[in-house]
Amino acid sequence: MQGTRFAPDRGLTTRMVGTMFLIGLLYVVFVGVLVALLRGAWPFVLVVAGGLFVAQFWFSDRIAAFGMGAREVSPQEAPELHGAVDRLCALADMPKPRVAIADSDVPNAFATGRDQRNALVCATTGLLRRLEPEELEGVLAHELSHVAHRDVAVMTIASFLGVLAGIITRIGLWGGLRRVGGRDANTALIMVLVPLVSAVVYAISFLLTRMLSRYRELSADRAGALLTGRPSALASALTKVTGQIARIPTRDLRQAEPFNAFYFAPAVSRDSLSRLLSSHPTLEQRLDQLGRISTQLGRP
Repeated sequence: MQGTRFAPDRGLTTRMVGTMFLIGLLYVVFVGVLVALLRGAWPFVLVVAGGLFVAQFWFSDRIAAFGMGAREVSPQEAPELHGAVDRLCALADMPKPRVAIADSDVPNAFATGRDQRNALVCATTGLLRRLEPEELEGVLAHELSHVAHRDVAVMTIASFLGVLAGIITRIGLWGGLRRVGGRDANTALIMVLVPLVSAVVYAISFLLTRMLSRYRELSADRAGALLTGRPSALASALTKVTGQIARIPTRDLRQAEPFNAFYFAPAVSRDSLSRLLSSHPTLEQRLDQLGRISTQLGRP
């Protein structure tokens, strides 16, 4: 937690360590299989994959901000948003992240960055327009807890490894085919095995990150509610955001869906048959947890 006042979560820490260990092990096996299949191309594959990983880790905040259309704003441009972040950072005893706004009617927020000193917190114009000050503080406390717990960095790395599987496969397959040449038996084997291995790696990585994502959202709700002492405000924000998202045009929601795992609330929710693939717990689960916290704190 790096000395912040956010409530620690050993369950989240255990899951983050376990997820990174399993994904790391998965990719050691994955690279080993590729090296065995594509002996002539493996140095190039490793160099490119390593370079992409380092770039993603160091520039994840800028990449995410660009992808979601976030624009960093000054205190003069967004005094209410900066004021809320200032109060929460003082309350949590943590460094203030950069503050951004995304010009989108989809009411949402996200945090990104590899650590507290390189973090960015962003709210959409749709969120700022719809929430009351206490509700906004609840959402921002939720996002700041992601930064404090460092689960946003773990999610960034874990999500990128799934993309990396596809990149490595394309590079490796291209290099392997050039090395083998022709349409012989080896070429046919490579064309079948490499995409198959990549698909398996991607599927396992996807499920691992989805399980971690659902737990980290519950953890952030809990930590944010305990920090502000107003779980009802966060519950109100959740209810309002979820209800408003349902009214947003499908085209706009589809544009936001690729970033679901990083948002406060999913742009596109899953039905009961596909919750295993969802990046967030259900609204009922989140509200039930906040209700129990309200009871513990003796607040309405």
